[in-house]
Amino acid sequence: MATGARAARSTGAAATSPAGIHGWFNALADPTRTRLLVVLARHELSVGELCEVLALPQSTVSRHLRVLLREGWVATRPEGTSRPYRLARLGETAERLWQAVRPELETSPEAEADEARALRAIELRRTELEQVFVGLTGAWDAERVRLFGPDVELRALAALLDSAWTVADLGCGTGIVAAALAPHVARVVGVDASPFQLKEARRRLRHAGNVELREARLEALPLESASVDAALLVLVLHYVPEPRQALAEAARILRPRGRLLVVDMAAHGREEYRLRLGHIWQGFAREQVVGWIGAAGLRDVRFHELPPARDAEGPPLFAAVAVKA
Repeated sequence: MATGARAARSTGAAATSPAGIHGWFNALADPTRTRLLVVLARHELSVGELCEVLALPQSTVSRHLRVLLREGWVATRPEGTSRPYRLARLGETAERLWQAVRPELETSPEAEADEARALRAIELRRTELEQVFVGLTGAWDAERVRLFGPDVELRALAALLDSAWTVADLGCGTGIVAAALAPHVARVVGVDASPFQLKEARRRLRHAGNVELREARLEALPLESASVDAALLVLVLHYVPEPRQALAEAARILRPRGRLLVVDMAAHGREEYRLRLGHIWQGFAREQVVGWIGAAGLRDVRFHELPPARDAEGPPLFAAVAVKA
């Protein structure tokens, strides 16, 4: 076999040597192989599915697939116990040859019948998948958490941030939010007034080279004006004696068009939080938060009531977002 053909199988592209050309034409000379190519140009299918589509025994289908694989026309990949096939990424010459013969091959009566059976095979996959979901009804959420963790969506959403940003995590506590942000942005600056919380944050973030932690009150941030692209106050404002001043400071450190995000509790009457958890504020009303953010000079304030998490025992939460002009 030509060296070019061997390389083609490893890369998924057809060979480019003169010897390979004879193999390409040989592959196209058989009607069963051209039927396979037409189907695999549109769908990725297993050998069993291809047997159903072409209405041929497995030995026949496998034999022709081996030829197509050898000559670089098709590619395959392992998927559990199956190996689905697809049209390979063709080289320039092979692609021209394929485009020359494909229109005539696709319009044959056999090709139309093959396509109809291929669509039925794919629909059968969907039906089988539906049966899986039916069997998991009531247990799907638990299975999802078991496989991927309870906060996979939140961890993934951090990837929407601009990778060039500097983000201030104000009231960073033990570093949970900073740890989620660090892989997705250029720099994270965490600020907290508690040396005990910061000690835990340093332990958690010891391998994050783009996180800086500072001890300070949120009403007097140790950051320069217009130095960050986003400022976050996540479940911290109810601990701040002067929330209005903390929001003004957050606005000060934002660059033009920088973003503020505040996540906290809606107003509630749970007095026990003061005694047990040290809360200074019993949540916040919408008008209160929007007014403070507006007074800080930010615009486009949006206030969202967040749906409660399953099994959460605390008060409802809100998210407030604003932009610096």
